[in-house]
Amino acid sequence: MERDIAWAELEALLVRMESHQRDKVLALARRLRPGLTGEDIQNPHDFPELGDIDWHYEDGVLTGIQSVVAAVRAMVKDP
Repeated sequence: MERDIAWAELEALLVRMESHQRDKVLALARRLRPGLTGEDIQNPHDFPELGDIDWHYEDGVLTGIQSVVAAVRAMVKDP
């Protein structure tokens, strides 16, 4: 039971981190090109403004967090 609670707390923390980083990536994208949506930034090659090195860094951080979320969920599902 304790293990389940610890995993749930870890997952909740990671989900909050992912949400925060997603918001950060979208805000930076909108500074580079106003009006972009969350869906737009999933196809950054369609928007030359997203060739910005800082945007790519922040998007990479988001990808890393998403990978950790997936790994933790896989561990919980198949201990």
